[in-house]
Formats: sequence, C-alpha cells, structure tokens
Amino acid sequence: MSENRGMVMARHWYSSAPVVDGLPLIGEPGFWAAHLADLYEGLSPEDLGADPADAGAMLERLHDKAAWPVFTVRLTGDFAIVVHYNSGEEFTSTDYFLTHSAWFDSLVLASDDQDRIGPGLCWPELAAVLHAPDGADGVTDPHARILLLLPVLGDAGAPPEAVDLVVAALRAQGAPDGCEPLARRLLEGHPMWGAEAWSFDADEQSWICDGEHSPRKTPLGERLSAEGRTALQACLAPVDQVRG
Repeated sequence: MSENRGMVMARHWYSSAPVVDGLPLIGEPGFWAAHLADLYEGLSPEDLGADPADAGAMLERLHDKAAWPVFTVRLTGDFAIVVHYNSGEEFTSTDYFLTHSAWFDSLVLASDDQDRIGPGLCWPELAAVLHAPDGADGVTDPHARILLLLPVLGDAGAPPEAVDLVVAALRAQGAPDGCEPLARRLLEGHPMWGAEAWSFDADEQSWICDGEHSPRKTPLGERLSAEGRTALQACLAPVDQVRG
C-alpha cells in the first residue's frame, strides 16, 4: 500500500459497494465475539459469553459480500470514526476511517488488509471518545464504542484503568465474571500490529506512534489547516489526558 493511500483514502470508493448500516447487528448474539475474533485468537467465544455457533454465524454476516456493514462513532466537532467491513471478491478487511462532514477524503486509522495499517489510536484518544456528543446518532453506548474501536488501538503504555474499562464493557455485553485476563489480552493490540509506544509531541499537539505499520508516525491531519488540526486534536486528545 502506498503512503498516500495509507494516510488518506477516499471513502467515496465505497459508494458503489453494497454498504449497509451495521448498527442493528451490535445487539445480536455473537456480534462482539465475531468483531473481536482476531484479538483473542486461540481462545473461545465462550470467554466473551457467546455461543461459538452464534459467533460463527455473525462472522459470516460481517463478511457477506452482498452486504458490507458500516458503523459510525460520532465525535465532537462534526468528526466521526467510521468502521467499514469490506468483503471484496479478492480480499476481506475491516477499515477504520477518521472523517469530517466537510471532508471529501478521510484519514485512515487502521486496516487489516494484506498491507496492514495500524495502530491508529492510543489510549488517551480512545478514552476521549467513549462518550458520544449530545444528540449523536450511530454507536452511542460507551461500552459498545470502546469494544468497537479496540482493534484500532495499540498502546503499550495503556494505564491500569484501561483494563477496568474494558472489563466493564465486556461485562455489559454478557461476558462472564473473571474476564480480566481476556481484557488484558484484548489490550495487547491487533495481531497485525500489536501494542506500540506512543509519545505526545507538544509542539505539534499530536500523538505520535513508533509502530512500523502505524499511520500515526507523523502528526494526525498534518495537511489540514491550523484551525482544522486544532479542532481534530480537541476531539481526540484533550489536554488533561496528555501523558508525559
């Protein structure tokens, strides 16, 4: 994948694809076990409180070539993170875009296609977007938002409270007692990129990732106007969440 496609990808490419609203799937049996399957490889869907048959059936629905589910996580300032399941004839991937209502193109946060792009979020950014803006549509439940975006996360410096929040999210979605080891496993990152070191660039006001495959090696939205970058950072990295 070229650097250009890795950093900016036009979501209008999906305009001719069979995209469907994925929101109704979230409440169905097996959804979270299917969505997070790559992160807990080697364990059982039952560790998430799901029936393996339900998880398998949901995986088939998520990868249906005739209906590509899309999920929208609204942020402040008319930004959003959009999750696309992409089931083409030659490949299947899950793509995570950062979008804005005024943008024609979108920033790619992560993609698990053959070229792998990620991680795209550090823990302070994920923690900053758990609560939906007032009146938002799409995925608004904080527990659902954290689980939906876990695959794009990859932060070796995630604090202890990250485990507590993931445990609470898992329990809210039906995981059994004693799921803390599973939460820790999920926080190790997607197997394609894992958990990487992040640092905050005070001059650029942006988180930077050391990961080989991360699109965040440079300041997020560096090609935006100064005003646009300020708005972007305001919704993803509040000052009071900056790590040293």
